Amino acid sequence: MNIVNMMWAGGSPYMSIHKVHQQVLSHAGADASISNWLLLGGELCHGRGPTRVWHIPQRVLKGKSLWRLLLPWQRLRLRRALQQARADVILLDGVGVARLVLPVLHQVPGIRVKVLFHGSTRLNASDVRLLNQLPPERLSIAAVSQTLARSLEQDIGRPVQALRMAFDPQAFARPLLSREQARQALALPQATGQVLGAVGRLVESKGFAMLIEAFAKGAANRPDMRLAIVGDGPLRTSLAAQIDALGLTGRVLLCGHHDDLQQLYRAFDWLLVPSRAEGLGLVVQEAVMADLPVICSDLPVFREQLREAGLYLPVGDVEAWSQAIERCDAPSAQAMAARQREALAPEAAWQAFCDGAQKLLRG
Repeated sequence: MNIVNMMWAGGSPYMSIHKVHQQVLSHAGADASISNWLLLGGELCHGRGPTRVWHIPQRVLKGKSLWRLLLPWQRLRLRRALQQARADVILLDGVGVARLVLPVLHQVPGIRVKVLFHGSTRLNASDVRLLNQLPPERLSIAAVSQTLARSLEQDIGRPVQALRMAFDPQAFARPLLSREQARQALALPQATGQVLGAVGRLVESKGFAMLIEAFAKGAANRPDMRLAIVGDGPLRTSLAAQIDALGLTGRVLLCGHHDDLQQLYRAFDWLLVPSRAEGLGLVVQEAVMADLPVICSDLPVFREQLREAGLYLPVGDVEAWSQAIERCDAPSAQAMAARQREALAPEAAWQAFCDGAQKLLRG
């Protein structure tokens, strides 16, 4: 089976998408031939097989203004490349890639298409028509959470497979660093006080500005407590200015992007996830599998994973988050982590993901 894994772009902003696609494709079978196509450019963060970078301008991909006139040429290139690759299956990264590729497939009838949604997307009427033009035997739609799958089913009007991302628990645990090693890798002070962690792109939807404000209040009487934010992005400069303005220099640390993040969770005593919206939020799973307790925004995708064991807080509520930070302590952390691991059920989740990935690729 020849599979083309087609994604929007490469680089660290798209690392979680690459990770999900890699996990899905790991169930394609040893005999599968996989190639990765990045439409905008960048580098593949995770993947098997060769990579082709297309360097299609974003304005063309989004069909803006007169740039849409170049879309037929790009689709012709794609059609020829798919025919040369003798692709049997294409795995597409969401509706943005689907808008470009699906019109091509009417002229390449032998290919089966799998569209994988990673987060909430505003589908317009033309998107819905596009996704319904190919028959079910040629087009399958999947989403990385049950919450997202239900929402898409309502919008599109056809079945959407819930393929909740999961990890092999044993493979995940093997490379985990100890507390001391992980803190050294993140250049964190080897202090006895608690370190609260937060992970993600430094963008508005992750809620880090609110979290820093809440930390300033909640940890005001805990001078030995630290907040370490791992990730990079366009808000780094403004977050650094906020930290300085609140007098938190040395207590709130912007640790930058780390490719080996999965190894580093034990640097923290708690993980805080103040996201405003998420398609799944892989960091919740990763933290729980590293035996780290999680405090997160009250979002359906987090409740789907942690159920009654979650510690959920209102989105963007500084007062609620500051109170939760004030209550973070070592004795309650271990018990919370154990309850959340039981709720997540990593072994069962992994088996369900394996079965779902095989169904998606083979169906």
